[in-house]
Amino acid sequence: MNKIKLKKMLEAFFIEDIGERDITSDAIFPINEQVRGVFIAKENGVIAGLDIMRTAYQLLDPTIEVHTKFKDGERAKKGEAIAEVLGPVRYILTGERLILNLLQRMSGIATLTKKCVEALNDPTIYICDTRKTVPGLKMLDKYAVTCGGGKNHRFGLYDGIMIKDNHIAYCGSITKAVHAVRERCGHMVKVEVETETQEEVLEAIEAGADVIMFDNRTPEEVREFTKLVPNHIITEASGGITLDNIAMYAHTGVDYISLGFLTHSVKALDICLQVDKGMES
Repeated sequence: MNKIKLKKMLEAFFIEDIGERDITSDAIFPINEQVRGVFIAKENGVIAGLDIMRTAYQLLDPTIEVHTKFKDGERAKKGEAIAEVLGPVRYILTGERLILNLLQRMSGIATLTKKCVEALNDPTIYICDTRKTVPGLKMLDKYAVTCGGGKNHRFGLYDGIMIKDNHIAYCGSITKAVHAVRERCGHMVKVEVETETQEEVLEAIEAGADVIMFDNRTPEEVREFTKLVPNHIITEASGGITLDNIAMYAHTGVDYISLGFLTHSVKALDICLQVDKGMES
């Protein structure tokens, strides 16, 4: 992750949440009351986002110590301590909800990604994400996918060309759409074309696409389409693929499977913070 960008994001998130001050913590806790807090996994899962905890608490109070028990991408079991924090109670609790919101979401994404990788059980095919991320959280969502063993698709409209059905309809054909972007974009930008039929796949090959997506195709169709594509062109399957049916796409010959639900429909991993001023590190 870009740590400069992360810091700016967290600053904006804290400003939104804290406003002028945390009136509850300010009213209850003495300024110098020191405590130890323990972040605990309440269910099994893959952890992602521990740098967020460290960066966030440093923004609130540089004296807060963060000791992580895991690394991003490692599995935690229910009841295990993920990290310990030591410092002023008012700042530890001020940052609690924001940190948990992000840590739980990212760990949920990492856990779901890992489940998909394991369900597919085909090391020749990479699982990747899409642009179906929460606005403002794209960097965190996509980082979490990598923690679960997945790969990143393009981050936005700026770092990769994807010619979809509406682009093709406007241009009149795949060939015309590919030629149009080739004329205007540099050689460092890859061109992906979305296809649904064998005829479209063959046209995308002839037009010189770098990546060809098979959209909403069955495992049998994906298997047949990949046989048509030369080895120098990357293939991708997307649409209609779920955790329940992803195993059917194993050994189809496709290079990538992109899954929007990794980020747009994820269930957060349950994590809590327990604070005890009587505990010693």
